[in-house]
Amino acid sequence: MPLTVKLPAIAPMTHAQFYEFCLANRDLRIERTANGDLVIMPSAFSDTGNRNFNIAAQLGNWIEQDGTGIGFASSAGFTLPNGATCSPDASWTRLERWSVLTEAQKASFAPICPDFVIELRSSSVREASPKEITLTSLQDKMQEYMTNGAVLGWLIDRSQKSHGAYLSP
Repeated sequence: MPLTVKLPAIAPMTHAQFYEFCLANRDLRIERTANGDLVIMPSAFSDTGNRNFNIAAQLGNWIEQDGTGIGFASSAGFTLPNGATCSPDASWTRLERWSVLTEAQKASFAPICPDFVIELRSSSVREASPKEITLTSLQDKMQEYMTNGAVLGWLIDRSQKSHGAYLSP
């Protein structure tokens, strides 16, 4: 289950402080919500890691054939326009959008929302609450991507053997 750390509203962590915090904790997968809370996610189980790898490989094959953009693995974090820093399981961004970023921006949590995002619901996510809450939080995350500029998103739920597509309005 992800651990959400609520930070005091009087001293929100700046982008630079968040970057330094992530550098100091490289072994953790850390995201930041738009309101500044930190979300520390557990490592994926091996079977989920394998599925993430296969999804990224298929996306990579398409990227090589298409040639109009670049792809990112689950370790890449992006700073969305609303201030959240998220790491989709796999993503793609058009080259013309990526190329306008500075080298410093690209070397950090790039201030861009990917055009296409994939989230895979991990079987390692176990909560005391019903499964629907976890699925709802992932659906909310997908909607956040759409609101912040993603054009297409796929949410794959292995436990329910289902998937959902999200399109920007």
